[in-house]
Amino acid sequence: MQIDKLRGEELNYLFDAILSLKDREECYRFFDDIATMGEVQSLAQRLQVAKMLTEGYTYKTIEKETKASTATISRVRRCIDYGSEGYKMVLERTLEKK
Repeated sequence: MQIDKLRGEELNYLFDAILSLKDREECYRFFDDIATMGEVQSLAQRLQVAKMLTEGYTYKTIEKETKASTATISRVRRCIDYGSEGYKMVLERTLEKK
């Protein structure tokens, strides 16, 4: 795991700010201020790609449905296979809530 590359005071402050958000509406408000629409959509797209990859969809289907490039899909695949298991953790937790 390469989590250490993310460590730092500024990132701690950002993550603490995100963890302080109480509901989806607060997330919309905060991310509307802190990031561009494109940045937020890119993050959402990557999470959707991860979800579809773990569900067994093909790259072609994922590319068509999410409009993600094959490079993005490959990067997400690498993170799922060799990353810090962040996608796995979040996907499992979001599925538990449904």
